[in-house]
Amino acid sequence: MIDLMAIARTEADGGDLFGALEELYQPTDVRPEGYPEAVVWQGGNFADDVNPVAHSLTDAYALLGTVAAIDILGLPFYAVPMWSQYRHDTKLACLGWFGNMPCISIKWSTAGDAYVSDGQGGRVVVMGKSGNAPLRTQAGVYCNVRPYGPVTAVRCMPCLPYSQNRPKFVVDPKTGLVHSEMNSPGVQMAYANRLFLKMVHETGKLGRVAMKPTQAMEDGINAGLHAWLLQGTKFEVGRKYAVDPYEEHKENIHRIINLLPADFKEGMENWGGRIEQHIADTNYGLLLWDMIEQRDCIVLATDLDGDRLTDLMADFSDPLRNFGSRVAEHLGIDVDISALWSDMGYTTGNGRDMTSVMHRMSGPAIHEQTLGSADAMLLRLLDGDESMGGTKQPYDPRIHFVLIRDAYLDANKGNEPLQAWLDAALVTFDKVYSSERPGFLEGYKALKEAIRPWGS
Repeated sequence: MIDLMAIARTEADGGDLFGALEELYQPTDVRPEGYPEAVVWQGGNFADDVNPVAHSLTDAYALLGTVAAIDILGLPFYAVPMWSQYRHDTKLACLGWFGNMPCISIKWSTAGDAYVSDGQGGRVVVMGKSGNAPLRTQAGVYCNVRPYGPVTAVRCMPCLPYSQNRPKFVVDPKTGLVHSEMNSPGVQMAYANRLFLKMVHETGKLGRVAMKPTQAMEDGINAGLHAWLLQGTKFEVGRKYAVDPYEEHKENIHRIINLLPADFKEGMENWGGRIEQHIADTNYGLLLWDMIEQRDCIVLATDLDGDRLTDLMADFSDPLRNFGSRVAEHLGIDVDISALWSDMGYTTGNGRDMTSVMHRMSGPAIHEQTLGSADAMLLRLLDGDESMGGTKQPYDPRIHFVLIRDAYLDANKGNEPLQAWLDAALVTFDKVYSSERPGFLEGYKALKEAIRPWGS
């Protein structure tokens, strides 16, 4: 058994977290290409023919939950230190280490405004905030894919209408106008667009494009790239943009095309499916209809609009279930709305189980998840009352096991014994957590006793 409380206290007190974790894992010769100085550990059972996954050791419960889950499961893994103080001390170099690991990886996002030691007795906001933006840049991430219920969002990254380069931000003292550098790399958009079209072709789902080509110059370029990629394919386009963005921005679009590999469109002449082109804002309403009518679709959006779309996907189900309860109550019907939701074929929960996969220009994918309240929950554990007098429930680490399952299946396609074992482990987890949710430490002990580690 690992002393998880000691690790939590070490992190909270600003102690030697690196040393505490280094004692748990073994050094490894595996290094991301171009980063010979990278710190990479390994653990689990490497004896069997299972491809390992790389874990990012970030903050709070993202860190503690990962340490517990990988110990319980015993699968082979690599681990890269990435908690806020370490990110700050390495000047974000560890993001490049993790982002370029030569295997499927798992990245946790936690609060971006953590205070860390400045090394001189003071406290400062951690460099790079949550680290998401610099990680994506260093890892060559061009999009993430988020499926939830019938809707899958393909969100191009970074593709933002504002810069993430702090020195480029200035405010004119005379006018108060903010100047920012546009950060919407066309090459990434081309890759995201191609992945979107490939998914529409392979799944047979409806494809929706969410852009603002008539309102935003960068989306004119993005939509033009989309129009160029459709040329010579078998896709059927229903609703079309009023103006052909490729013809409108042809010169600038070809500056991007010239940067792409010569075989970028190879094979696309055989791709087909149905595409609908919408102004980005329209997709919020369309998404509600798609979720309600259970219409399978894939939506392509830029980072800014894609972030709002995925938030809506995550938040949609709870208020609709609540509304259903109100309708039933108004009609004088006593109904278990959760059971009714399931009986009607809906599978979405409260958004916390929405998975996300970041795709890189080269190299394996990175599975990601956000733990927004990780810090607050960890403080409750350290204070000795996870339930806060019965008003809260202890932390539920199920998402760690779900994310680990997804990543290992991605890294070990076709490995049926591994899939069966992972599925059984999740069933066992659900049995342990089925009644009153145990405290985190009690749950860890119960899972250790109930799940036989891989290869043991």
